[in-house]
Amino acid sequence: MRGMARVDPGIWRSRPQMSRLLSALDAGSGATRVVGGAVRDGLLGLPVADIDFATRLAPGAVIAALEAAGLKAVPTGLSHGTVTAVAGGRGYEVTTLREDVETDGRRARVAFTDDWRADAARRDFTINALYADPLTGEVMDWFGGVDDLAARVVRFIGDPLARIAEDHLRILRFFRFSGRYADTLDPAGLAACAARAGDLLTLSRERVRDELLRILAGPAPDRILAVMRDHGILAIILPEAGDVERLSRLLAAEARAGAMPSPLRRLAALLPEDPALAPALAGRLRLANAERARLAAILAPGTVPPDPRALAFRIGAEATIDRLLLTDDPRAAEWLPRLVAWHPPRLPVSGRDLIAMGLPPGPQVSRALAEVEARWIAAGFPPDRAEVLALARAVLGVR
Repeated sequence: MRGMARVDPGIWRSRPQMSRLLSALDAGSGATRVVGGAVRDGLLGLPVADIDFATRLAPGAVIAALEAAGLKAVPTGLSHGTVTAVAGGRGYEVTTLREDVETDGRRARVAFTDDWRADAARRDFTINALYADPLTGEVMDWFGGVDDLAARVVRFIGDPLARIAEDHLRILRFFRFSGRYADTLDPAGLAACAARAGDLLTLSRERVRDELLRILAGPAPDRILAVMRDHGILAIILPEAGDVERLSRLLAAEARAGAMPSPLRRLAALLPEDPALAPALAGRLRLANAERARLAAILAPGTVPPDPRALAFRIGAEATIDRLLLTDDPRAAEWLPRLVAWHPPRLPVSGRDLIAMGLPPGPQVSRALAEVEARWIAAGFPPDRAEVLALARAVLGVR
């Protein structure tokens, strides 16, 4: 095991009911340790959200110990040794140490073990195979993950080709973690990912979508996607992708406007301006209906009008912000907070009002009402009903 490092255990010990949880999992005897992201990000001084545990206790023993301590135990993945412990209103994954018995690139059959190093050896990258004593913060590192964190490199454990053969999704995870934790991409890992890129076609669409959107949500995704493009990997998962440089321009626009990153907006930056792409792409990536509609609205050609609320009334505030940023509109910084806080108003008149003015019932009512709405939008959404009734009379040519 590599040299000594330590992470501040206060990161997790300050959480409600954590002492009860650690006592139930027999952390004092070394039976349970914090693993993975919480250790990695804690060493880097980054915010820690999820805290996962690895344990020598069998899944049934974990459930019994939690329930005996008055904590809720949810059997979220018993075949893989995972139990979710609920303490202080938060969930913590507790997974029994394991080693792979059989893998096919999409799933693994595992056997439980009490060997910490064997559990570490089955993980993907050295920086993810870090364990910490939950009481003292002392870090256990068998494969040089602490040194790789310091060197800002993401490196597979052992032979990269073998690791990818075990789980093809590790190709995309290599790029996601490299985008967040590496200054340059490890040559051996990159070569293996390029060689096995075709394996991505065997994965479920949901798994590919999730990793792609996580890459897009990360820092400097244009750098990572350019490498994926140049090595033939991006074309496999997103053949529609074209201009990575347009994504770079979007990132700069987001930074200038102080916009929150949006993976869907960044995805749109990679695509041609063609709303017809949205249904097929959304189906392939298993996007939700709201995401599909937003993507189609983003990809529609056209400019943002002088009052962006006019467009937001039709396609929504989110998609209008997307269009402002994607076109690098100089009004983006001014309009972004206004659109975030804006609630589309209701037209203060109805078809009944038009009929009361003498318009016969029928299809002409909806056509006239649409014209009234268009003039109301052009006038800046006046809320005064009398003013809008005057617009309606002008449309109908009555006094």
